[in-house]
Amino acid sequence: MRIIGIVGGVASGKSVVAEHMARLGAAVIDADQLGHEALRLPRVEAAARQRWGETVFGADGRIDRARVAAIVFGEGPKAERERKYLEKLTHPEIARRLWQQAVAASVRAPLVVLDAALLTETGWDKWCEKVVFVDAPREMRQLRAAARGWEKEDFAAREAAQESLDRKRERADVIIDNSGPLERTQAQVEQLWASLVH
Repeated sequence: MRIIGIVGGVASGKSVVAEHMARLGAAVIDADQLGHEALRLPRVEAAARQRWGETVFGADGRIDRARVAAIVFGEGPKAERERKYLEKLTHPEIARRLWQQAVAASVRAPLVVLDAALLTETGWDKWCEKVVFVDAPREMRQLRAAARGWEKEDFAAREAAQESLDRKRERADVIIDNSGPLERTQAQVEQLWASLVH
C-alpha cells in the first residue's frame, strides 16, 4: 500500500493538489470529512453534550461544528484544553476510518492520498511514503480564507492550533508551490505523479 500525505497552512491549496492527484488516478481520503462523520457518532455526541451542554447542538439535534469551533479555537489555555479534549474524542475514530479506507482504496488505486491538516501532529505521517507540503504566502492564504467567509481572527486561531509551517515544511519530502496560476500547480503535481507512478 502506497500512501502520500498532504500538509500545508490554512487555505494553502491542499485540496487543489489532492483533487488533481485524484484526476491522475489517486484515491483521496479527506480527514476533514471523516471528522464530520466522527462528530455524528452517538458516543461523541453524548460526550460533547456532557462537556459543553446543548449550546453546541443545532436545530437538527446534531453537533454544530461552528459552535464547537468557537470554543476550541478561542484564545488562551482554556481553548487549548477544550481542543485537546475534542481531539482525544475524535482522532482515534478518524484514524481508524482513515486506515480502513486507505486499505480498501489501495486495491483499486496506485496511490492513496491523505488530505489531513493535522497529519504530522497526529502521527499519521508515519503511514506515508512521502509527505507533500503545499506552500503559499500568508497574505494569499488569508485572502483565500476570507473568500470562504473566514475572519482574520478565525484564520489566525486555526493556524495557531496547528504545528508551525516551518516544522511542517522541514518534515516534508516534496514542496509544491501554490502561489501562482493553477496550471503551474498542476504541472508540479503531474511531475510528482510521474516520479511516483511508473
